[in-house]
Amino acid sequence: MATHVLRPGTRRRIAFDDHLPVDHRLNTFYRIGAGLMGLFLLAFGILGLTNKVGFFTTHGDTVMGLNTNGSLSVLSICVGLLLFVGMVIGGNFASTLNMVFGVLFILNGFLNLALLDGRYNFLAFHIQNVLFSFVVGVLLMFFGMYGRVGSALPHDNPYYKARHPEEAERAERIRALRESASATALQQSHRAAPTPKAVEDTGTKAVEDTETKAVETETKAADPKAKGFKGPGDLEP
Repeated sequence: MATHVLRPGTRRRIAFDDHLPVDHRLNTFYRIGAGLMGLFLLAFGILGLTNKVGFFTTHGDTVMGLNTNGSLSVLSICVGLLLFVGMVIGGNFASTLNMVFGVLFILNGFLNLALLDGRYNFLAFHIQNVLFSFVVGVLLMFFGMYGRVGSALPHDNPYYKARHPEEAERAERIRALRESASATALQQSHRAAPTPKAVEDTGTKAVEDTETKAVETETKAADPKAKGFKGPGDLEP
C-alpha cells in the first residue's frame, strides 16, 4: 500500500494504492497494456499450434498475417501468459514487465532481421514478423513507461515519491496546510454568516422601529404642546 509518510534521504519500495487517483489510473493503464498484448500473443500462438507446423522449420506457415512455426507459437503463448500474470498483479510489476518485454521484442526484431532467409532462422521470421516485433516492443515500452519516466511527473505520482522523498513530503505538507486553511476559512464563514431567522428578526425590528418613530412624529405634530403652545395666555392680543 502506498503511504504518505516518507523519510528524507530514503527511497522506498514502490507500491500502488487504488484509493489514490494517480495510482489507480496508472495501475489500470499498466493492466490494460499487458492484457491486450498478452491476449494477442496468446491467440497468435494457439492458432499457430493448431496448424501443426514443425517446431524448427524455417519456412513456417502464415497465421493472422504473420509467419510462424511451432517454436514461435510456443514462445508467443509463454510470453502471452506472462503478460496476463502482469495484468493480474498490476502495479509496478506490470509496468516493469511491460518495459522488459518491450526491450526484448525490439532486440528480437533486430536479431531476426539479421537472420532472415538464413539457415539459423529457427523462428521462421519474415519481414512482417520483424515489423510486428518492433511495433509490439514500442507499444509495450509505452505501456510500461507511461507515468513512470518523465521530467514533469506530479508530486503525487508514486514514482516521483520514491525518487524524491523530501520534495514529495514537502509538497504533501503544503497540500495538507492548504486544505486545513480552506476548511478553517469555510467554518469561520459559516459562523460569521447570519442565520435566516436572525436576518428576519433584524428586519422585523427595523420595521417596528420605523413605525414607532412615524407614530411619535405624527403625535407630536398633532399635539399643540409639542409645538410650545401651553394655553390661552400664550396667544398674543
